[in-house]
Amino acid sequence: MKILVCITHVPDTTSKITFTDNNTKFNTQNVQFIIGPYDEYALARAVELRDAQAGSSITVLHVGTAESENTIRKALAIGADDAIRIDAEPLDAMFVATQISAIAKQNKYDLILMGRESIDFNGNMVHGLVAEMLQIPVISPIMKLDITGNIATMHKEIEGGKEVIECQMPLVAGCQEPIAEWKIPNMRGIMSAKSKPYQVIAPVETQNVALTLSYDLPVAKSGCKMIDASTPEKLFELLKNEAKVL
Repeated sequence: MKILVCITHVPDTTSKITFTDNNTKFNTQNVQFIIGPYDEYALARAVELRDAQAGSSITVLHVGTAESENTIRKALAIGADDAIRIDAEPLDAMFVATQISAIAKQNKYDLILMGRESIDFNGNMVHGLVAEMLQIPVISPIMKLDITGNIATMHKEIEGGKEVIECQMPLVAGCQEPIAEWKIPNMRGIMSAKSKPYQVIAPVETQNVALTLSYDLPVAKSGCKMIDASTPEKLFELLKNEAKVL
């Protein structure tokens, strides 16, 4: 079984986010970058599936510039067998999906895994775009994945319960917890990552269909107003006149 795991290179959730050039560019200075957390779940489950089926392999794929190399090396240390980096700025979901589908068409993977969404833009679009370009099924988000022969059995959260889905491979799946336990690279994995195959490939030509005009930070939270328990009417007055939720 050939597994492709697509990973993102995103700011750590503790990073302070700022913008430059009149709020048109994300400021990467002093920002710690990590593998997208949902992508790590996908990779962890891929490693478990690979280890359970002899002859299987995992390729990690990332669309990004050279600054993301440490993120890719971590994925190799976690357990991927080889890596591909498309040397381009991931400008929008359509661009990224086009690059992923081009690689997938060349290598004909049985299973394409990625996180349910990236934690920077939270677009949740790449899975569907890739699947459409490849003309294969897509299931997202999934919280459990088992493979028997050529059939994938997945559990998907729905309102009030869960849905169990069986689907023939190849397919695209977006992963979330608790599909697998995160894997922390050990020293052997870190050392072996240095010698694993790592390709840098030029992007295929495609038209950008979206353009980011500017970024805005969320409105800063205002201070908390304390209402004396003996005057509850003031609470209703504030909710109606200031918060305007009544």
